Amino acid sequence: MNSSKASEVQGALVTLANNSPAPVVAASDIPVRTIFRKYDIRGIVDVTLNENILRQIGRGFGSTLVERGERQVIVARDTRLSSPVYAQAMISGLRETGIDITDIGATPTPVANFATHALDIPNAVIVTGSHNPPNYNGLKLVVGRKPWHADKLAALNQRIINADFSHGDGKLVSRSVTSRYIERVAGSVEIERPLSVAIDCGNGISGPVASALLRRLGCRVHTLYCKPDGRFPNHHPNPSEPENLKALQQAVIDHSLDIGLALDGDGDRLGVIDSSGKIIWPDRQLMLFAQEILKQQPGSTIIYDVKSSCHLDRVIRRAGGKPLMVASGHSVLRQKMRETGAPLAGELSGHMFFADRWDGFDDGLYTAARLLEILANTTQSSNELFATLPDSPCTPEINISFNSEEALLAFMEAFSRLDRDNEQIKVSAIDGLRLEYPHGWGLVRASNTTPSLSLRFEADDEQALEAIKTSIRRQLLRVDPGLKLTF
Repeated sequence: MNSSKASEVQGALVTLANNSPAPVVAASDIPVRTIFRKYDIRGIVDVTLNENILRQIGRGFGSTLVERGERQVIVARDTRLSSPVYAQAMISGLRETGIDITDIGATPTPVANFATHALDIPNAVIVTGSHNPPNYNGLKLVVGRKPWHADKLAALNQRIINADFSHGDGKLVSRSVTSRYIERVAGSVEIERPLSVAIDCGNGISGPVASALLRRLGCRVHTLYCKPDGRFPNHHPNPSEPENLKALQQAVIDHSLDIGLALDGDGDRLGVIDSSGKIIWPDRQLMLFAQEILKQQPGSTIIYDVKSSCHLDRVIRRAGGKPLMVASGHSVLRQKMRETGAPLAGELSGHMFFADRWDGFDDGLYTAARLLEILANTTQSSNELFATLPDSPCTPEINISFNSEEALLAFMEAFSRLDRDNEQIKVSAIDGLRLEYPHGWGLVRASNTTPSLSLRFEADDEQALEAIKTSIRRQLLRVDPGLKLTF
């Protein structure tokens, strides 16, 4: 390969804010300043991402598929202002390698995953920034109906750096699968009575599909911010943040609704508000789903991530299942589902995976439909239904930002080496450190998506919760006394 050509491609991939190219790095040691992350590709519009970069990624991804004997890809995009142009750039790059494109347009990520089954095309490119701020965008790649992540993304980065591209002239067709998706979801659940539901899509891409689906299910629908708007003028489309759920909570209370539902920017994660206005975190949603599925499939493995409640273990065992706690990350959970044959998995971020009556990919809209099915088949209110499940004082996920990925990893290494022999702590290192105390636990781990610490706490009571937070706060400051903590 011509050295100037390699330099040009590398510069396009990792151009920084000052427009100077970052040095070439080994695929096995990609720093966070590049756009290739552990589970997806993500960057800042017109800073680390632009049309040329997307075209080069299209050429690299298309060449990878050609090498694997694949010739077709589905392309979808979200509602961000940059997404139409970026999707066209990806399509151009893919077609230059001989890949045929089926463009399904602006649609939620779960609909794109559904399309890999419905259209019998197992590969997809989804242009989405998910729940990130408006100036971000990115890509989710699917190969063989599985997420393309970790070392496979690193290898893709290296292919682009090497300009190792195939050449061809792929075709382009446009199709819509939205109506087929709605009918498939509606046909897989049974809603025994009409429910009054509020849906907040945060101006993400899911608004029209979610509203149509809920009405197809017979619900009375109160919509909030369901018109797609890539500026996200009302709040970030991230249901993991309590601040983003306040309007939904108020709507449920003001209109005496049965339940409130919130979707993230691309529709693969769900937030829930019960009829009293209380946030029901995804690990408690998972308890309910586990009980229902284990009635039909006793003895099955139920998978959850390291950020989830300790009550999940007991609930799953009492329902006749086998609990399995794994590292966080939707790709990790999907891989474990395939390995174990588990019919259900979920993580605290809101990703839920059903493989009993669904196709095993994370889908906030389908998760909402399954929840409504359970609620409609009982005379209890959603508040009463969730009150039957164990609960403890806990925090949402707490994030502490770092200046770089390197600084974050150095901190975690030092934190893991702390001497804790004199304290009553059991340490689990599945993902970061989950520190188990006699009356609760605290988690400290490196985020997979941003250079930040991810923390969560749960305890038997508020006093124990504060004691655990104080203990872990002290440990964090032993590593870095200048760390700015928000808990």
